[in-house]
Amino acid sequence: MSLNCGIVGLPNVGKSTLFNCIGSGKAQAANFPFCTIEPNIGSTNVPDDRLTVLAKMVEPARVVPATVEIVDIAGLVKGASKGEGLGNQFLANIRETDAILHVLRCFDDPNVVHVNGTVDPVRDKEIIDTELQLKDLETVESRLAKSRKQAQTGGDKQAKKLCEVLELYRSALSEGKSARTVILENEEDIKIAKDLFLLTNKPVLYVCNVDENSAKDGNKYVQQVRDAVKGENAGILVIAAKIESEIAELETFEERQMFLNEIGLEKSGVERLIRSAYTLLDLETFFTEGKDEVRAWTFSKGNKAPQAAGVIHTDFEKGFIRAEVIKYDDFVKYGSESACRNAGRLATEGKDYIVQDGDIMHFLFNV
Repeated sequence: MSLNCGIVGLPNVGKSTLFNCIGSGKAQAANFPFCTIEPNIGSTNVPDDRLTVLAKMVEPARVVPATVEIVDIAGLVKGASKGEGLGNQFLANIRETDAILHVLRCFDDPNVVHVNGTVDPVRDKEIIDTELQLKDLETVESRLAKSRKQAQTGGDKQAKKLCEVLELYRSALSEGKSARTVILENEEDIKIAKDLFLLTNKPVLYVCNVDENSAKDGNKYVQQVRDAVKGENAGILVIAAKIESEIAELETFEERQMFLNEIGLEKSGVERLIRSAYTLLDLETFFTEGKDEVRAWTFSKGNKAPQAAGVIHTDFEKGFIRAEVIKYDDFVKYGSESACRNAGRLATEGKDYIVQDGDIMHFLFNV
């Protein structure tokens, strides 16, 4: 599986600049509203020092990191749910993403116009939240009308169950709350909710775009955002997109690291953003290794061995027999798969084994 994130926000908050730092695609970035008209799609590797270590030890023919796909969606404005600005078509692009990266302008610059005239990240956040909520409410009410008919005329139990879930969402959305505030504990309800693809049910990471001087500790605008999202189950990340764009232009790791050290940061904002997105979505990494290839694979925390095998290929999950597992630290300590095997550090695990972050795995299957 590959992580897929959508970047949203008002026009001119730094979305496309951030996208250009993250993705292999290059979005246009300019100082006027709706500079981005078509959604831009790019991808980048997930930074992981463990993969680098394994590659040096195994010396494979190729090294394949996990990847993140980023969708840069045109700036939304008040009324977007009703077609204002660039309208509904761009809200549809968000439905396919796993998480939302909501970029908020947290810097003053008279040379960069603000679509609403003044810098106020909390107001900007509320504008985007409202538009997404209104679009979700439209979706919920449409589904509810159809499901009620099915439940009443045909006695459809599934339709009745769907109606119950939809009513919960309709109530929350009508009160100006996001769908993610609705807590569902029943597994059946959770599955129904997932299939609705509601925009405000997606995990959100608020990305506070600051000036260079605020890159390390944030500023008053960042604090305002922190206070505003206390009740949400959301992440917050501080990034100076302009600085990140300069770092992205540097050719060597040493140059980039020197630049970061000068402004008091250990990791680039892009790396911190990707890791934050992983944490937000409860994602982890396992590895496969051999002379042909060393590769990182993304899986959901809590997955059992067959599910992790299915990340590689559905046949691996269907015909799963067992998995051979080496802990990353053991592999580094003993130096190879054969050495781990000889030292008794290779475990054979069955269908109930819960895969751990950093596991090095070999799956046996039969289809």
